[in-house]
Amino acid sequence: MTKVTVAAPGGHLSEAGDNLLLDPEWEILLAGCTGNPASRGHISSLLETAESRRPVNWQAVLGFADANGTSSLFYQSLLTVANLVPPAVVESLRRTHESNAHKSLFLARELIRVLDFANTIAVEALPYKGIVLAETFYDDIALRGAGDIDLFVRKRDFTRMKNALPDLGYIARNPVPEIYERDYLASGYECSFDGAAGKNLLELQWALQPRFYAVDFDMDSLFARAVPATVGGREVRTPSPEDLLLLLSIHAAKHIWSRLIWICDIARILRRQDLDWDWIQSRSREIGILRILYINLLLAKRLLEAPIPATLKSAILADGTASSIAGEVEESMLAGVTYNTQHVSYFRMMLRLRERPIDRVRFLWRLAFTPGLGEWQAVRLPQPLFPLYRVIRIGRLAARFARGNGDVRKG
Repeated sequence: MTKVTVAAPGGHLSEAGDNLLLDPEWEILLAGCTGNPASRGHISSLLETAESRRPVNWQAVLGFADANGTSSLFYQSLLTVANLVPPAVVESLRRTHESNAHKSLFLARELIRVLDFANTIAVEALPYKGIVLAETFYDDIALRGAGDIDLFVRKRDFTRMKNALPDLGYIARNPVPEIYERDYLASGYECSFDGAAGKNLLELQWALQPRFYAVDFDMDSLFARAVPATVGGREVRTPSPEDLLLLLSIHAAKHIWSRLIWICDIARILRRQDLDWDWIQSRSREIGILRILYINLLLAKRLLEAPIPATLKSAILADGTASSIAGEVEESMLAGVTYNTQHVSYFRMMLRLRERPIDRVRFLWRLAFTPGLGEWQAVRLPQPLFPLYRVIRIGRLAARFARGNGDVRKG
């Protein structure tokens, strides 16, 4: 693979002013996703420089954009320099963008329908990510890839909402038997629903992550701090920008930043001028995700020119592990490599992401002793014997790690 050495967009957050080794195709995509009005000149310069060395591999650029969920965002930027881009490339992106716009409008209609229905059964639901994030922080519902509808509900409301959704045509994709539901609500975090228009259209979440990740986010406070937003002309409530920054940081870390769009989301929030950084830092410290926050800030700065508050720079620089992991993530994204979440190396990374020893211990303990759907499906036990599922859990984990599935896989 041919590579050229170029300055990282925005540069490393380091006193040495490091450079990144990037493919021109990858840097063209990054420049098109910064959300910076000055990116037009940067893209033009990149295209001219790249073409002077070798022709741009536009199929690789399109592949990067699609794999990272940034096709529509990239299309918007590329229109400003369309005279420098092959017409077939612009046309391909246009078709992808229009398809995404149609799906976004459909999901907006469905979201409003679901929220109206939730109101009739006295369930408060908070949409986040997806189309709400697109309209709030991208100012265009179609600029962010539309996948599904993500809704937070309180744990106590989940069963009522789940049982009512079939009236709207939504059916649980992997329904949990009633005998296990109480335990699943304690250890799990979401239930996916299929609709008439496709699979996994709606995700109902009562927690941010499975319990074993040991990030205990206070969901009641999340609802209390929710703020108004607008989707398709309809006012909804969604997590505050500060909460959303933490939610998205944790979500990206769980998936080891395998898609650029998640970093784009972080960068969009960072460009807000009214964030309460004292609260963000205090809350991150309280739940043990300072390093996760720092890595997200580093990646947004290095890749997408996002601003970082001056008050946090010294703390970020002091965490050498955060900087090291950010560098590893950059290399993995460029190479199209993602972690195998069933391999021990993934869980090692989850431990490296936590700055406090107690959180690493809690993660390992819960990972080992928190049964889930896999255990319940493997062996059906009567309720009095449910404690034995912990033993089954340990056995299944040991077998999984012993098999060894390889550290990474090509995306």
